[in-house]
Amino acid sequence: MNQIEFNEILEKGENNYIEFKRKVSSLEKIAKEVIAFANTKGGKIFFGVDDDGKIYGVESEKSEIDLIEESCKVYCNPPISPEIEIFHYKGKDIIIANIPESINKPHFLFEGNLKLTKDSKVYIRVNDKSVLASKEVIQVLRNERPDAKPVKISIGENEKRLLDFVEKNERITVKQFSELVNISERRASRTLVKLVQLGVLRIHTLEKEDYFTLSESLT
Repeated sequence: MNQIEFNEILEKGENNYIEFKRKVSSLEKIAKEVIAFANTKGGKIFFGVDDDGKIYGVESEKSEIDLIEESCKVYCNPPISPEIEIFHYKGKDIIIANIPESINKPHFLFEGNLKLTKDSKVYIRVNDKSVLASKEVIQVLRNERPDAKPVKISIGENEKRLLDFVEKNERITVKQFSELVNISERRASRTLVKLVQLGVLRIHTLEKEDYFTLSESLT
């Protein structure tokens, strides 16, 4: 990375692929950001840069890097190995953690007792935030793995009504689909996720509720 590229990043601010951290304040918080990038399209975390883009630099490169690597190894399941880069800017040191998109999705966050439980959280990157993934998003992430089983689905009356609804209303939620065809939300969720995997639908994450739209290739 050169000075011009870095200045452009500072000017644009945080987004889908960029996160600023003044320092490593909590191993769990860093793991959350790393997981979100790995579960989405990858990204970079700049340590020594405040949220507003102000440069502070890091006090100790080695100690900060050790904490970052510990966070990724201990609090991420499966563990994540970011590429660490040190960037010198106007006499200050910036640590850049490059997190590639993972092929081992979903990554879970270890909290408290450092054990994976049914309540363990998964995060994804949405705009400039790392947000909690719904069970539908988690299943979509599982389906993106290279070893995922091929999806099978029959397009019946329920699916046809679903697609008609989305075409007319542009979007649908799990609850809306459940009520539309009078099936359980669990069954509605499975159908929607399968259609995402087939490339028929696209899932969108909001902080409170996901919704589904027709895939861009079908619009």
